[in-house]
Amino acid sequence: MKHGKHLSMIRSFHLADWFTLANAACGVGALFAVMTYLQTPDVLHLYFACALVALAFVFDVFDGSVARWRQQSSVLGRELDSLSDVISFGVAPAAIAYGVGMDGLWDRVILIYFVVCGVSRLARYNITAETLAQGSDKVKYFEGTPIPSSLILVIVIAIAAGYGAIGDQLWFGMIHIGPWQLHPLVLMFAVSGTLMISRTLHIPKL
Repeated sequence: MKHGKHLSMIRSFHLADWFTLANAACGVGALFAVMTYLQTPDVLHLYFACALVALAFVFDVFDGSVARWRQQSSVLGRELDSLSDVISFGVAPAAIAYGVGMDGLWDRVILIYFVVCGVSRLARYNITAETLAQGSDKVKYFEGTPIPSSLILVIVIAIAAGYGAIGDQLWFGMIHIGPWQLHPLVLMFAVSGTLMISRTLHIPKL
């Protein structure tokens, strides 16, 4: 009986939902790659992690395009998209930042803030999507920056890694605030998180 229910759930997925799940899979793969990097450490695994976030972005773009092409959108699809985005563009970038050396206590506080902002941003979008659509079937604009914009942060880290600017060589170095460490580069995550939860920043949705 349970097997039948599982099959019924799978049959309820639209084509776009499979792209969304691929997005989530890439995010989880990025987390595993970061863990492998911390164990080895072979910088190639760090590049894999960054590349998987980029691939997740591709799948994230495609799932919306496929949904519009097939005219198949659903509440389930929207929830899947948000949950996948939290992994790929919230947790994974924060883990990558930690992996390259933003691991002081203040760094961790900021990375947690970034992820929490991303979760809040997606939850707010889900409950306001119908209002923002203004009677049409498409949201007109985003309130705050979309969470996939965190790909920019991952690209910055990948470039830094290419120059060997990771670990003790992180750009802008490290400072002490009280007894704890802060790597100024992590402040880009603070800015990104703050922009995500902005109510005044309206970005047209293409």
